[in-house]
Amino acid sequence: MKNSLVFVLNCGSSSLKFALVDTKTEQQVLSGLADSLGSDSPILKVKYNGNKESIDLASGAMHQMAIDTLVSLLKQYQLDQAIVAIGHRVVHGGEKFKSSALITPQVIAGIQEVSQLAPLHNPANLIGIEATKKIFPSVPQVAVFDTAYHQTIPEHAFLYALPYQLYKENGIRRYGFHGTSHFYIAQQAAQMLGKPVAKLNIICAHLGNGASVTAIANGLSVDTSMGLTPLEGLVMGTRCGDLDPAINHYLIENLGYNQAEVSVLFNQKSGLLGISELSNDCRLIEESAADGHQGAQLALDIFCYRLAKYIASYTVPLGELDAVVFTGGIGENSDVIRANVLALLKIFGFTLDQEANLAARFGNAGFINGPTGPKAIVIPTDEELVIAQDAIRLTQSVEQ
Repeated sequence: MKNSLVFVLNCGSSSLKFALVDTKTEQQVLSGLADSLGSDSPILKVKYNGNKESIDLASGAMHQMAIDTLVSLLKQYQLDQAIVAIGHRVVHGGEKFKSSALITPQVIAGIQEVSQLAPLHNPANLIGIEATKKIFPSVPQVAVFDTAYHQTIPEHAFLYALPYQLYKENGIRRYGFHGTSHFYIAQQAAQMLGKPVAKLNIICAHLGNGASVTAIANGLSVDTSMGLTPLEGLVMGTRCGDLDPAINHYLIENLGYNQAEVSVLFNQKSGLLGISELSNDCRLIEESAADGHQGAQLALDIFCYRLAKYIASYTVPLGELDAVVFTGGIGENSDVIRANVLALLKIFGFTLDQEANLAARFGNAGFINGPTGPKAIVIPTDEELVIAQDAIRLTQSVEQ
């Protein structure tokens, strides 16, 4: 008889990460990624029993087709009957969800209520929930919210300088995202640094198509770059990050945009894609910059400059700094961006070990700082494990 498994779905804006996690060993039995969703060449990559399989999806395929194809594979591998719980990453929980929750019709309604605050993510998360409900109607499901880890941010850090009534009555505040990743990184960094999590002080940079920086003091989130929505903060793949809010008014009043077009512009046509006029894929941006593409180089320069400014500012709430940690697809693999960012932070005394920086890629963790100055670490994130652990904990508490 097969071991009991948790099916984890992590629906991003243009990707779907997934894993089957053994409830006893917490090891991944199967894992993979549906990448470049919505593009001309989306692909589903699966790793199982040491074998890797790639399946080309139809042009423009989104999350639903990726999930349907994945479930067909699970049935082919005869793994579907061993699934005892399903865990979903849900990006925005607003102030309604301060921790993970068993999925009920009320929870789904609550997720829908705040979907306008995460237009690239919550709808994709709901597609994953609805799709797996149809396929596994009797299996309990759990929502793990990106915003939950950031509930420890103090009021002076999460409030905007708007009339306080807007927060009291409408919940307008900084929420923060990538919480499962930042939480996981804090646990791993504490081990690597030989410190208790409760005494850990780090700045964690989760860099992917979506990107955020979090200041973690004594193991808790005390400030983070994303805000009411995942649009604020760093330059991202297609998102603009910080900008003058009056630009919204200017685009509508002077350039003829409507509000829906502005939202698409800020969320889907800006960032690395908008600056480079080439792509939102950091790998292609780096290759093109090396080949002399000026737009690609400018995109990299702006990305690194904005990131370095945020890291520098987040020394303020920490008091002391144990390390800067890079994670996420870009943070884990781009030695170029890491080197550029640490160079911009030279006022803090950061140095770089070039060989260690090159070695800390493709799933390899490690210290990349030189012999002097503060520590810099690369740690591959594992959001799927955090989601699986919460799914196991909540479903087992119901059974008991």
